[in-house]
Order: sequence, then C-alpha cells, then structure tokens
Amino acid sequence: MNALIKSATIVDSKSDFHNETVDILIEKGRISKISKQITNSNNYKEITRDNLHVSQGWFDSSVSFGEPGYEEREIISNGLKTAANSGFTSVVLNANSNPVIDSYADITFVKSKASGSAVSLYPIGALTQGSKSEDLAELFDMTNAGAVAFYDYQKPICNPNLMKIALQYASNFDGLVCSFPQESKISGLGVVNEHINSTKLGLKGNPALAEELQVTRDLFLLEYTEGKLHIPTISTAKSVELIRAAKAKKLNITCSVAIHNLVFTDDVLHSFDTNYKVLPPLRTQTDCDALIEGLKDGTIDMVTTDHNPIDIEDKKIEFDFAKYGTIGLESAFGALQTIFTTKKTISLLTQGKSRFGISESSIKEGELADLALFNPDTNYEFSLQNISSRSKNSMFLGTKLKGETYGIIANNKIVLK
Repeated sequence: MNALIKSATIVDSKSDFHNETVDILIEKGRISKISKQITNSNNYKEITRDNLHVSQGWFDSSVSFGEPGYEEREIISNGLKTAANSGFTSVVLNANSNPVIDSYADITFVKSKASGSAVSLYPIGALTQGSKSEDLAELFDMTNAGAVAFYDYQKPICNPNLMKIALQYASNFDGLVCSFPQESKISGLGVVNEHINSTKLGLKGNPALAEELQVTRDLFLLEYTEGKLHIPTISTAKSVELIRAAKAKKLNITCSVAIHNLVFTDDVLHSFDTNYKVLPPLRTQTDCDALIEGLKDGTIDMVTTDHNPIDIEDKKIEFDFAKYGTIGLESAFGALQTIFTTKKTISLLTQGKSRFGISESSIKEGELADLALFNPDTNYEFSLQNISSRSKNSMFLGTKLKGETYGIIANNKIVLK
C-alpha cells in the first residue's frame, strides 16, 4: 500500500513533527518521508481532507462484537469496519460470545475472523470456564493462542479464593487478570445507581458500595499474591481513591473507565431510555468529576468505549428487563472532546497498549504506518447516520459532539469513510 497524505497536522507528542502541518509519504505500509512539501512523483493515492489531523492509531481495551452466537447484534468483520471508521487501529475483544471464548480453539477462531483486517484484533480469554466463576479456564493455552488477558466480561468473581488462585497462576507467565468491580450480593437486582434518582423513578438501585467493596477485596488479593491485575470500567469516586492509594504502594494495578461514565450522570434516566442502562451504572456528577481527575493525574490508565452492541429486541423493552450495554466506538472521539482538549483526547485514545502486551508506535520516518485521521473542530449532533454498527443502541443519540473521524491507515491498508 502506497499513499501520500497532504497537509496533515500531526498530533503525537513522541514525534519530532508534533503540532506541525506536513505531508506524509507511505510506501509499502511504512512511513518513508515526512516533510513540509512532498511531490507525488510516483502518482500514489493522495489523501486530502478538510482540517486533516493525524495521530497514532487509537486503542480500545474493551469491545464486544457478538460473533460467534450473537451475530444479530454484530459480526466481527463489521465491528472492525466500524472501529476503523471511528479511528481505532487496535481493539481488545471481550469473551462474551456464545459459546464463551475460553479455549485455545476459541481464541484461534476469533483471530482467524479478523485476519486481513486493517484493525488489529486482540482477544481476551474468559477467566473461568464458561464465565461461570467456578473453575479457571485454560489460561496458559489461551495465552499461547494469542489471548492478551483474562476476563469474565461484566461478571464478578464471587469466590475470593478463585481470584487469588487466578492471580497466582497467571503470574507464572505474566498473564493479565481482569476483575469486574461489583460485589453481586450488594448490587442485588439493582439496575441503576442507588441514589435520589433511583428512588424518584422507582428503579432498583445498585450502590457505589458494591463496586468499592469488590475493588478493595481485589486490591488486598493483589497485594497478597503480587500478581498483575486490571480493573475495567470503574465508576465511582471512592474507586479512584482506592486505586490511587494502591499505586502509591507500587502494586501492579491498572484500570479503565468507560467514556459514557465520564459524560453522563444518572440524571438522564428520567426518560427511561434503556440505552442508558449500562454496567456499571451511570453515577453522579461527583463521580464523573473524580473520574475525570483520575484520568488527568494518571490514576486511571485508559479510557474505553466498552462498546457492546445489543439488538432492538433486548433493548426496546421494560427497563428492568433490558440488557445492559451501549455502543460507543462511533461516538468516542466526539464525546471525549466535549471534556478534554484535542491533545489530551488523543493521549487518552492512544494509551493502554503496553498493559496488554501490544507494541506502541509513533509517527516517525521508518515506522509502520498506524494512523488515525480526523478533524477535531467540527460540531454536530450524533444521530443514526453516524452509526455503522449493526445494533443502534447508543446513549449518545441526540448528543452534541465535537470532532469527526475520517478513518485509518494500518496493517498496510487504508480505510476511509
């Protein structure tokens, strides 16, 4: 693949051309030249766009696509196309398919479905067999097949001894264990944040305490085992404090936050729109502020879309019975830019790869082209026209966002809208 990107502003603090507007020549999938003006002497494909900006390709540590078993929600090929259109060149796939991804063969299958894509797919293997929280899955075998971490998606490990053993066992091969932050005996049948709005609306509450107890337990287990732990999608101010203290003790801990938990609070629930039903639930403004501060000071290591397509039959029903989840790839960039500067937004979207053993790059001559293309300055209202996922369950519908994506260049391929 050969191409010439014209008049692009580079947003990459690791690059010598950071904040400069330049031409970028790509030959055979590799950046061969960066200069103020490059003549297209070989008649390569030229890429020009309004207010074109280029950064390292973006990374998402938690996406769900449905295949195998839930193809009506999403298939891997279209999910990766959606990721590419949204600026993502690397995504970590959750194990919540049917059957659950919990073996060498399952990891091999999903990797084969992504073969040849511009977007690199990195599968997570289930931590326990069938994600039933009873017996450990084949962690080492899945590592050999290409699994980058182990996680029972949105299912807490109720047995602390099982989590202890998982951390000890995975440390033998530097495996990354993920633990969903919810104590199910406390959360009970709660479907939204336990607060004044849950009382007003007559919806069962899931208290912040349920998350914070589980985080506390897992941090104690981590300290005891000296293992390697990632806590995905924290949502409360107290969780931020707990992880900040754990990092001060030099524990091997990372965490992420879902972008929608930064943007929305449980005040939006008055509409009873089931697109707002997510796990962990939307919390309060105090929690949002603490999460944003956690990102700014480095306590929270990465953002994620927690992209989870759910078909209309499982969403357009009573709130109590609707499935949890929102899609988020298409709205990620525009949503973050309503909170952070473009520089900070790009920094957040490119963080986290190393935690999953994925190599990082920068925009330099000689490097493989792994690029996101975007315009940071457009303002628009997010609508169905902006969604390329099979499922349309986005809580950002009708929300004013800032910035549009043009596509990506990665894996020796160009994907542009």
